[in-house]
Amino acid sequence: MDDPLRLSELLSSRFSHDISGLLGTLMGALELAMEGARVSSDALAAAAEAGGELNLRLQLLREAWAGDGAGLDLSRLDALARGLPGAHRLDLDLSALPAATVLPPPMARVLLNVLLLAAESLPRGGVIGLAGADGADILVTIIGLRAAWPAGLAECLADEQAAWAALNGPRGLLAPLVALLSRRVAVRVSLLLSSGHLPARRGRRISAPPLLLSPDNAG
Repeated sequence: MDDPLRLSELLSSRFSHDISGLLGTLMGALELAMEGARVSSDALAAAAEAGGELNLRLQLLREAWAGDGAGLDLSRLDALARGLPGAHRLDLDLSALPAATVLPPPMARVLLNVLLLAAESLPRGGVIGLAGADGADILVTIIGLRAAWPAGLAECLADEQAAWAALNGPRGLLAPLVALLSRRVAVRVSLLLSSGHLPARRGRRISAPPLLLSPDNAG
């Protein structure tokens, strides 16, 4: 059954989890810095790094989960992607998008949530690739060790009730959130069947089937 309150609870839980780890690092580094000059240089450097990462994460989550309806150009998209969890292990490849691409607000909001999902789907890091001819449709690919979309993603995208039912914890939030948000803003997200993706093998980078984002004119 639809449960917007449960969704808001899970968003709050996920937000708190994402931010608390960075904040803990920041506070720990500052405590070390106050203990003595011998460790203050390294501690302050760690605090500055954690503070910068925290700021980037907040910007990304604000745009993804409480966006103000603004369009998104590639420069801003690249900047926001630096706030992805594990961003130091990820490479966002925008080379297959025209340089003048500006994503309309609905597409931008869904794409940012898909990027969060993609980062989670690359636990060992890798490449998130975006492609599109005119900015109307965006193809999202992930390539890396253990690259795989969540097992229930296809069902969530196909069935709204399945997406609501999948909201069973903050760790599994992103797949149903992408499905529900895309329906609300009339952006179709499809998991394509690609015979060309590589099978998983130990020590080998693989690619998962791509996701296609497109305006849902029937929405």
